[in-house]
Amino acid sequence: MELFIDHSSAVPLHFQIEELLRELIREEDYKKGKLLPTEVLLAEQFGTSRNTVRQAINKLVSEGLLIRKKGVGTVVAPTRVYTKVTNWFSFTYEMKSRGLKVKTYEMKSDWVTPPIEVASFFKISQKIKVMKLERLRGSEDYPFVYFVSYFNPKIQFDIDEDFSSPLYEILDTKYGFKARLSQEELSAASAGAFFAEKLKIKNESPILIRKRFVYDTNNQPLEYNNGFYRGDSFVYTLESERKFNEDSVQ
Repeated sequence: MELFIDHSSAVPLHFQIEELLRELIREEDYKKGKLLPTEVLLAEQFGTSRNTVRQAINKLVSEGLLIRKKGVGTVVAPTRVYTKVTNWFSFTYEMKSRGLKVKTYEMKSDWVTPPIEVASFFKISQKIKVMKLERLRGSEDYPFVYFVSYFNPKIQFDIDEDFSSPLYEILDTKYGFKARLSQEELSAASAGAFFAEKLKIKNESPILIRKRFVYDTNNQPLEYNNGFYRGDSFVYTLESERKFNEDSVQ
């Protein structure tokens, strides 16, 4: 891609550079980790000062599109997944709605003795086994979430159930359980050895833990789910709206 700016234009130079860099970082090589040219090289190519180039780069860094790595250089930030508390779907639909193709790296399921917190959620004895589903999922580039789900034992899954289809679609169309309500808890922690290996990050890297309690249309507990996300690949947004009436003070 040729990079040049119009010095005679009324558009500020740093803004022209910013827009050119936005196009540049869409190229596949840069999305895969290729370093951006240095500020010195870009300044020479554009015929501007380093400060002007730095102003443009800083804008993209502040937007989360670029990352400065000390002693290395500037690279394109990994694609992040954004999700809202008001919108929840199966992971497959959540990713498709954002134009991301889902890849499942690992998947295993089995009937197990539930941990005490899971048994408590389903209001059952720990002697009753439940279906446990573990999935390592992400984009085509790399895995960014490890899911661990437990299901109400009333759902009599086939021993060879194919969980490659959207989960809530399987529950609804095949087993007659429709997910209606999700309650969630968020926390953060260091990855540790297990999740660091699965998510391809360092042991001390941060992960987001997203705990989801899913209920059906009869308010019966349906799924107990833990999602362990790479901290550099997931953003959770909250949206709230103030309600006003004639007596409210603005």
